[in-house]
Amino acid sequence: MLCPFCREKDTSVVDSRPTEDGTAIRRRRVCLCGGGQRFTTFERVQFRELTIIKKNGRRSPFEREKLAKSLFMALKKRPIDGATIEKLVSKISRELEEMGQSEIQSNVIGKIVMEQLKELDKIAYIRFASVYTNFKEVKEFEEYIEKLDGKTK
Repeated sequence: MLCPFCREKDTSVVDSRPTEDGTAIRRRRVCLCGGGQRFTTFERVQFRELTIIKKNGRRSPFEREKLAKSLFMALKKRPIDGATIEKLVSKISRELEEMGQSEIQSNVIGKIVMEQLKELDKIAYIRFASVYTNFKEVKEFEEYIEKLDGKTK
C-alpha cells in the first residue's frame, strides 16, 4: 500500500477491525519511511465490476466515492453524521451488487438513492431530487414537497 503522503511503498498495518456494519475491514497504517505518517484504508468485498449506463448511453465504471460525494452534498449541514452517510453508501452499493447485473442504468441508481434519502432526511431528498431530476422552476420543488407531505393537487 502506497503512503498517500510520500508515496513510499513500505507501510505497515498497526490495527485492523471490521466496520460497524461488517461490510469492510478498517486498517490503520503507518508509513515506515521515517516520517511515521498514519492513514486509514478500507478493504471491501467486490462481487463484480459494475458499469453505469448514463442517460446519453455512455458507460462508466461505478465509483463508490462519487456516490458518497453526492450523498455528502445532499446531506451538507444536515444533522446526519459521517458514519451514517458511510453506512448509507455501503447499503446502496450492496443493493446494486445484489442486483446481479454488471451494467446498471444511472436512473436506477438515482431512484435507489432518492428512496434512501426520503427515509433518512427529507431536506436532503429534495436537494438530491432537484439536481437528479434537473428542476427548472420553483413549482417543481412545490410538487415534490406536496408529495412528501402526502398532499397532491
